[in-house]
Amino acid sequence: MASDREDFTLCGPSHLTNLDWANENHQRCVAACLVQGVYIVERDRQLQREGSQALASPWWDSFHFKLIRRLIDDADFSIFGAIYELKPPPQEDTTTVDSKSPRYVIAFRGTLTKPDSISRDLELDIHIIRNGLHRTSRFDIAMQAVRSMATSVGASNLWLTGHSMGAAMALLAGKTLAKTGVYVKSFLFNPPFVSPPIERISNERVRSGLRIAGSLVTAGLAFSRTLKQAQQPQHQQQQLQERNLSEDPLKALSLWLPDIHVNPGDHLCSEYIGFFEHRGNMEQLGYGAGIVERMAMQHSLGGLLMDAMGVSNAVDVQEPVHVIPSAKLIVNRTASEDYKEAHGIHQWWRDDQDLVSNIYLFK
Repeated sequence: MASDREDFTLCGPSHLTNLDWANENHQRCVAACLVQGVYIVERDRQLQREGSQALASPWWDSFHFKLIRRLIDDADFSIFGAIYELKPPPQEDTTTVDSKSPRYVIAFRGTLTKPDSISRDLELDIHIIRNGLHRTSRFDIAMQAVRSMATSVGASNLWLTGHSMGAAMALLAGKTLAKTGVYVKSFLFNPPFVSPPIERISNERVRSGLRIAGSLVTAGLAFSRTLKQAQQPQHQQQQLQERNLSEDPLKALSLWLPDIHVNPGDHLCSEYIGFFEHRGNMEQLGYGAGIVERMAMQHSLGGLLMDAMGVSNAVDVQEPVHVIPSAKLIVNRTASEDYKEAHGIHQWWRDDQDLVSNIYLFK
């Protein structure tokens, strides 16, 4: 049987009767609903719901979008993403609509804990934990679609959005383009931040102390790896240099400002709150502390430890997906009943949430 949460008429944003594309809250609601559309279109496929039984289309039809392409995983053939095109009614003033609205949106779903998709989705979740999402075939498919659309329709006409694992995929795709100077407006809901849940510690001084200690250890290991790489054969040093054509990859990304939506009750994404606050605190401590934090935030402590033990190949190490120099962070301060509610996509189209936003710019 279909869940009530899959039915747009039962749990969709009923308050959004007069869509204003200049309203950031409306933009967020629509982006979240388009992600939900990907979840539901995959459930329609799994449950063989067709015609009047299918539940997915209202999640995009209600906002005058058309689903023009499904993104299908090459391993389990599940639908993990969708490309939508905005098709406003002819009677609407297209000049007003086009001023703030996207022409196209690419959306990615997160993990589905259903028999037809759970195995592949959990495999990809592990790749995120191990910092290897960029090496998966699903990301290759997603990146090809994003790059193709950005090239053909223009980055200014495109939005990226995703939830949970799908947010990680949208974030990595957006970062990849931003490193080349192409910036796509992005709405990222509950993106995973692979780190111990320090944000859940109630004592602020303890949280701050742990983060400072973590930065010092990570920066120290990163510096040691740099010294180790300097002693490697010349051909391996050349490989490393080719991977770091930019002197400061964080600065190259700093002009991209994605909207990152997190909930403190969701331990998978709540570390974004402390991540940005801690970076500002380290910069305030002085130049030296700022350098330490800049080095630390570009590396995964787990990856560095694995490398130090000889488990991983330093040439193939990539900065964590969550490393992003600039962002608009939207925090949902509304109390959640449980983790499932705090992590859910549904909170982001509701109009009764206590949302606090801050812009963090890389300096």
